[in-house]
Parts: sequence; structure tokens; C-alpha cells
Amino acid sequence: MTGGVLLGLGSMVGSGVFVGIAVAGGVVGPAVVVSIVLAAIVAACNATGSAQLAAAHPISGGTYEYGYRFVHPIAGFLAGWVFLIAKSASAATAALAFAAYLRAAIGPTMSLPPVGVALPAVAVVTAIVALGIRPTTSVNAVIVTITVTALATFVVVAATNATAARFVPLFDPEPPLRPVVATGYAAALVFVAFTGYGRVATLGEEIRDPARNVPRAIACTVAIAALVYLTVTAAAIATVGAGALATIARDGGAPLERAALVAGGVPLQLAIASAAIFATVGVLLNLLLGLSRVVLAMGRRGDLPRRLARVGRSGPVGAVVAAGVLVGGLVLVGDVRTTWSFSAVTVLLYYAITNVAALRLPPAARRYPRWIAVVGLIGCVALGAAIDRSVLVPAAVVTAAGLIWFGVAARLRRAGARGHERDAMS
Repeated sequence: MTGGVLLGLGSMVGSGVFVGIAVAGGVVGPAVVVSIVLAAIVAACNATGSAQLAAAHPISGGTYEYGYRFVHPIAGFLAGWVFLIAKSASAATAALAFAAYLRAAIGPTMSLPPVGVALPAVAVVTAIVALGIRPTTSVNAVIVTITVTALATFVVVAATNATAARFVPLFDPEPPLRPVVATGYAAALVFVAFTGYGRVATLGEEIRDPARNVPRAIACTVAIAALVYLTVTAAAIATVGAGALATIARDGGAPLERAALVAGGVPLQLAIASAAIFATVGVLLNLLLGLSRVVLAMGRRGDLPRRLARVGRSGPVGAVVAAGVLVGGLVLVGDVRTTWSFSAVTVLLYYAITNVAALRLPPAARRYPRWIAVVGLIGCVALGAAIDRSVLVPAAVVTAAGLIWFGVAARLRRAGARGHERDAMS
């Protein structure tokens, strides 16, 4: 179970804590701490659904497979499609966050723009995963230990410089949205970070005794991550304010690094920047691994080109490369606010399907009351409705494109089946 917890934390304690909380704070102000609690509650409900589905149906692919098995082929395909988009956007955010903190650590001598640093990082990590060198439990343990230690040090030091006045007013005095909607929007952004526990369920076939260990690992991961996010966010806001963090993130900077500089000087600044570099690389590794497994599962079924389902000595190289190319394309957006927001709306659709699948589980396979999945489903819909329309529209276009491709892929499969029948008859 420990390996599963480390895998989940390696995906969750990364770009979300180093960049995502600053982006969310720009939406709602200091009340982002309320949004974190709300996001954690929704994530916890969704986690129970993922856990019991993974225990009942331990196969790589996560909700893509659950949707096919328990809901409908269209739901399964849609889950796989939006997972690829959502997690590719998250991986692009991790790469851009890596670039921002690397630039902060090196200083003004580094003249490359963030995209110029992020793209090579994606290429290198893709090559590592394609070679079969996966982030093992020991590597994840090192990354998580470094990250959590640095963040804990930041929280302790920042507490001595905390200013409660930075939380007054709790909500931005000139919010772009009404407070309730802004809180929901910020919660949707934070929710993206909490969904890292999905790596545990997505790799269900590769975890020992999944029926016992997956649910426990997911529960522990969500609880630990929620504590980390709450304490770090409160410390950062109390040090420099939510507005300053949001401005730094918007300008492509490293918000937590700046807060660390104010709280503890250059030594703490370098410690946080170094931890962020390790953490974002770990997130990128874990996300590319999870993405490649969903590409593999979709290729097996013919929802993506079947050549992507080929597995060689070092694993599904084609699937890994395809995932890397998709992430690299989103890196070109160059704006963490855009990639993070886009990830939010698509990942909420993914977990809405997860909850529907959990509701369709037969009674004998159900581990938790149905009302938890109902709350999770309502939470996903409510948070999704709070997201700004400028993000919802392109997400809807991408989803529609996926459904069109689903129809095309189905026709290609039928045509291929007819061709095989004619060859057999002749």
C-alpha cells in the first residue's frame, strides 16, 4: 500500500501546490482555503468511487474501462478521451511549472523562455518512460520526501512571519465572479490537483492485491494531500497575499518561491525551488505513465489507432510517444492559467462518469453507500458549472470532436471486420 500512496502523492503534490493554488487564489482571493476544503470533499467522494471500481475491476485504463463495463461504450470512450485531454493539460502545466522554478533557481543567467525549457523537459521524460524506466517506488519516495520536507519547512518558517490581515477581506473585494461562483471555480481548479490519486486506480493491474490496497492507498493519499495543500496555501497567503501569488503565476513566475524568499530568505527560496523542480518532474513522469496506459487501453479496443496498443520489451512505446506529443503540443500554449483551467473542466467530466459507473456497480461489489457517489456526481457537476465560459466552450468543442472520432473509429472497426470476413470466406 505504501507504494500506492507514494505514487498518488507523487502525482498530487506537484504543480498544484507550486502553481495551482496561486491560479485559484487569483479567482477567489484568500477564500481559496475554503475552496481547498470543498475540493477535498468532492475528491474524497470521487475517491471512494474510484477505489471500489478499481477493487472490483482491477485493470489498466481506469474510468475508460469502468465506463465501458458499467455504463455505456460512449461513456467509456468519452472518459478515455477527456482523460487524455485533462491529464495532458496537467502534464503541460507541470512542465511549465518546472520551467518557472528552474529559472527561479538558476537566476537571471537563464535567458530561455518557459516554453523553451518545458518542451525539452517533456521530450526527456517521454524518452525515459518509453525506455521502460518507470518512476519506481524508491524514486517516488525520494521525490515525495524532498518535496514534503521542503514544504513543511516553509510552513514552519512562514508561520513566524504570518500576517492574519492578509486574509481580510476573505473574498477578493473586486472579484471577477460572485463569491459563491468564484469559490466553486477556485475549487474546480484545486480539484485538479487532488485527482492525482487516480494514478493508483489507473494502474490497477500493476498494484499488488488491488482489492485490498487500492482503496486504502487512495484514502490515505487524499487525506495527506489535503493537509499539505491547506497548510501551504495558508502559509503562502499569510506571507505575501493571494493577489501577489496570482500575479506571479499569471506572469509565468514561481509563486511559492517568492513567498519562500519573503518568509525565510535565499536558503528557503532555493529549497522550495529545488523541491518544485523535483516534484514537477515526478508529476510529469507519473502523468505520462498514466496517459500512456489509457492510450494503450484505447488502442486495444480500437478507439485509437491499434498500432498504439503494441507492447515491446520496454512497454507500449507508441502509446508513450503519442502521450508525449500531446503534452508537448499543450505546452506551446505557454500559460499555466489556461492549461490548468482546461484541465479542470475536462477532469470533472471524467470523474462525473466515474461516479455514474460507481452507481452502476452490482450490490455485491459495492463497498460504500450509494449516496457518496451521488454527492460526488453532484459535486462534479456543480464545480463544472462554476467554471468560466471562456474555458467551457473550447472544452465542449474538444469533447464534440471526440464523439465525432468515436463514430469514425466505430465505422473503421466495422469495415475492418467485414474485410476479415471476406478474406476468411475466400
